[in-house]
Amino acid sequence: MNCGFVALIGRPNVGKSTLMNHLLKQKISITSRKPQTTRHRILGINTTDAGQAIYMDTPGMHNSEKRALNRYLNRTAETTLLGVDVIVWLIDGLSWHEYDEIIFQKLEQAGLPVILAVNKIDKVADKEAILTFFNDAQHRFPFKHLVPISALKRTNLDQLEHLIMALLPERDLIYPEDQVTDRSERFLAAEIVREKLTRRLGDELPYALTVEIERYEEKPGITKIYAIIWVERLTQKNIVIGKDGEMLKKVGTDARLDIEKLIGQKVYLQLWVKVKKGWSDSERALQSLGFND
Repeated sequence: MNCGFVALIGRPNVGKSTLMNHLLKQKISITSRKPQTTRHRILGINTTDAGQAIYMDTPGMHNSEKRALNRYLNRTAETTLLGVDVIVWLIDGLSWHEYDEIIFQKLEQAGLPVILAVNKIDKVADKEAILTFFNDAQHRFPFKHLVPISALKRTNLDQLEHLIMALLPERDLIYPEDQVTDRSERFLAAEIVREKLTRRLGDELPYALTVEIERYEEKPGITKIYAIIWVERLTQKNIVIGKDGEMLKKVGTDARLDIEKLIGQKVYLQLWVKVKKGWSDSERALQSLGFND
């Protein structure tokens, strides 16, 4: 069978996580409209009659490396290119951006087959512009395929999946047919809590917080999860908790319902908010909080 690893790369907020979730037909990666929602390499496994495609969702590649967290995100995205068989470069819209030139360089160094997928194509009214852009793209880099898609609306995803599978090498399956990810339910629960925080809070605060599962207890009929939301300043803690604890209650309810869908049973979720000053700019703090892809 055809079987191999597929790196999904691109700038922040172009829809990589949404694409992987729709290719898998279930939610593995958290999503939001805010850039840099994805912080870890998330592996999603899709096994069909044609073979097994192992997708690797990555943090968006970006210019800023001001903090240790930014440097970690770039390292995670770049090292994902090592050991994969196919690269899908996802962009949105019909224009190049400053950081795309750096991605071109990284693709040349990788020497792997690359598919350019232009996302959110449903928002492009001028179809002739698509052909013009694809012609320009083919002159810039020897892409194996160029595919216009809409990850959210599943436009051309079957075609993209077929093209990916055809580029994968023939080998035995790497993962069992029923396995969907390499991440534990404990990890996914932390990510779901962070997704709900990211969606409910303002533009800046989500980048100053992270979630750590302190205890994860599986019992008959119920799973008990105790999680800490780490922020960098006391003012941020107050925002996360909200007036009379309302914000934290809403986040907890949103997260609990999604976790129950994920694991298929009742969940008790307890959240605390604590301050760890400068965690996002400390390599040691990042390691202790599970940033070790």
